[in-house]
Amino acid sequence: MSRAGTAATWVAVAVGGILGTGLRLGIDVLLPHSPDQLPWSTMIANTIGAFVLGLLTAAVWGRVPEWLRAGLGAGLLGSFTTFSALAVSAIAISTGGPLATGMLDSVQPGDPALAAWMIAGSMFIGLFAALMGIFVGRLVVRRRWRRPVIIDDREDA
Repeated sequence: MSRAGTAATWVAVAVGGILGTGLRLGIDVLLPHSPDQLPWSTMIANTIGAFVLGLLTAAVWGRVPEWLRAGLGAGLLGSFTTFSALAVSAIAISTGGPLATGMLDSVQPGDPALAAWMIAGSMFIGLFAALMGIFVGRLVVRRRWRRPVIIDDREDA
């Protein structure tokens, strides 16, 4: 990769990261939750991100330059989806919430089973969303780049 390609990649990742973080913040604002509640905003963002990454991978990844793949993948979708937010929420749920607010001296037993189900469910849903994204991406590619066959049924005169 050339210096220009490397610089373009870094800029694309930075711009994508800013956009993805802003989108993620928007979902968090629309769907707020307390530290001991299910983080629907995190689960929705991760599911949407997995679907979109699967879609892009199947539909356009081989047709776009590396800097754009990096900007969309690592930048935009990497900052939009976060495993770390899911992990912190799981710890907060399993301990009753205080870890998320920094009150480590008052940790109360929470619901570790719910936290485990949340992580397992998020992983399953994310994998399923990625698979569906790949499926839809392949359909898009087939329909978009397939040339129609024109059949002329008229007899030659």
